[in-house]
Amino acid sequence: MINRVLIRIKTVQLLYSYLLVEKPFSLESQPSSPTKEKRYAYSLYLDMIYLIFRLSHIISGKKNSFPLADTRFVKKIEGDERLKSLIVKYSSGGFPFESALSPLADEIVRSLIFREFLENRDKNNFNDNIWEEIFNVIILNNREVIGIFSTLPNYSLSGVERMRELMKETFANFYATRDNIEDALSLLEHSMQKARELYMRLLLLPVELTRLRLNQLEENRKKHLPSLEDLNPKMRFVDNRVPRRIEENKSFAEYIERNKLSWIAEDKELLEKILKSILDSEIYRRYMDDDSSSEISDTELWRELFRQVIFNNEDLLEYLESKSLFWNDDLEITGTFVLKTLKRLEDKETAEKAVLPMYKDHEDSVFGSSLFADVIRNKDVYRKYIEESVTNERWEADRLAFMDVVITMTAISEIINYPKIPLVVSINEYIEIAKSYSSSKSGAFVNGLLASVIDKLRLEGKIMK
Repeated sequence: MINRVLIRIKTVQLLYSYLLVEKPFSLESQPSSPTKEKRYAYSLYLDMIYLIFRLSHIISGKKNSFPLADTRFVKKIEGDERLKSLIVKYSSGGFPFESALSPLADEIVRSLIFREFLENRDKNNFNDNIWEEIFNVIILNNREVIGIFSTLPNYSLSGVERMRELMKETFANFYATRDNIEDALSLLEHSMQKARELYMRLLLLPVELTRLRLNQLEENRKKHLPSLEDLNPKMRFVDNRVPRRIEENKSFAEYIERNKLSWIAEDKELLEKILKSILDSEIYRRYMDDDSSSEISDTELWRELFRQVIFNNEDLLEYLESKSLFWNDDLEITGTFVLKTLKRLEDKETAEKAVLPMYKDHEDSVFGSSLFADVIRNKDVYRKYIEESVTNERWEADRLAFMDVVITMTAISEIINYPKIPLVVSINEYIEIAKSYSSSKSGAFVNGLLASVIDKLRLEGKIMK
């Protein structure tokens, strides 16, 4: 029920929000007008960063892995040019804390901190605080490390304390600028689940609108002075086969029960307004005036009501917007699947399987998260492709609309990583997204940009299609 069109849109939207506020992590800068104490503190600070890097590549886990090297903090510091310089500087020896590496590694391995880290890691519960804990609890209290402090040039206790403050600021900076990719992927999955909920809620409307109308007819019969029409109403609407077949569908019934969904319980007034708009419609009048009855006419009634009345009901649109940030954007695509489901209900033999599964297959279920993670992982590479193409086309890279950049990066990721998807399909899909979610000229711009990038990818052998 959630197709790749919707997945692409949601992935692009989340990437835009995510990348727009992302802040780069960096180590602390060298102090201006450095005193001997500041020089000592900053040099010691860089040595502590290098010490963490070395320890992360010494301490092994299962199957010769290096779990501490895979932590995000180590990945972040490895991208800093100052650490890269230290790696070159100390590659031939001379690291002051070399003798402390082995005993420190042993102490870390024996620690409860490391044991709990491994246990949580096995459960996919990653601890971003691990290096701050190791640094404060183990490294700063290690006798050999403390002893080396005093052997370094310009040593002072205040210099050591200043180093500790620099490390504290580094960890704080790391937490403040962390990419939160796990949270972002959780949000992406949440938005997919909300699309599923919207689909089920829309299918629930015929069931509960029929139920509400039946209650109204029964109340009319109980009037003090009922009319002939009250006593003998036309029952064609409430006898329509579609709501009954929806309600009898096993996957629908299980979802509604599990999630305790009910329009009547949540907002009966809204349901009454929607029902009134249906009863006032020409579609309803024609249906009720037609004496013939067929499964096709029953299905077409609800398909027309959704297309012409329900999807255009302002009260419903306001309600959806207030309930979820995702639903107004999802409504157009989800609505097409509701119409498709109603058509499948037309045949009693296929009605049992009419309610669509959340995803067509496993590949679709991971399509969005794979695209998202790949763009984050390779954003600098994809951005370079874009900037080179912009230069080649004599456009100004710094004037690109950021949404166009995000759309193009996502398209590049799909083109590279999903060779089975025809190239023209990927290009056309992202052109349509650009037209809908960026500027009026963005479709043509993204088209030209992708053509240039694709030529380069082919020359590099990155794509064969």
